[in-house]
Amino acid sequence: MSRFLKEFFTNYVMMSAVFSWLLAQLLKVVTGAFKVQKFTLNSLLFGSGGMPSSHTAAVVALLIACCIKHGPASSYVAISGVLAMVVIRDATGVRREMGEQAKIINQMVSESDSIETHYSLKERVGHTPKQVLYGAVIGVCMPFVVYAIPLFRPIVEWLA
Repeated sequence: MSRFLKEFFTNYVMMSAVFSWLLAQLLKVVTGAFKVQKFTLNSLLFGSGGMPSSHTAAVVALLIACCIKHGPASSYVAISGVLAMVVIRDATGVRREMGEQAKIINQMVSESDSIETHYSLKERVGHTPKQVLYGAVIGVCMPFVVYAIPLFRPIVEWLA
């Protein structure tokens, strides 16, 4: 198990994606806390929607880190590039539309006299193009930070 953890925490590509996701989630909680005056551990770990897009940050970091480590013509870059396109399209298209539909359904249910109780659908599931852009900026920058400053070395030394 120690070898697995050591290899995991020294995997440059993985750490770039993980740190990008963590930073985006942290920023999402901070911006959300200012906006709605509310902070929960659940929103830090599992929150979807909001500013910036952590999914976009992670897949763009994966793409850039693969490009840095393996070169722009590698299969890793092709695979991570396609994955990034799918995730970004899903965030700005399908999930955003789902959130808009949830708003309308929640409004219809709340205005209906025939329904005694209702379960409120989650409305904040997708992202605006601006939220995706900020996530992408984090994803582009983080692999360079991880490459220049090996933040995960103390963890590896602790495991050794």
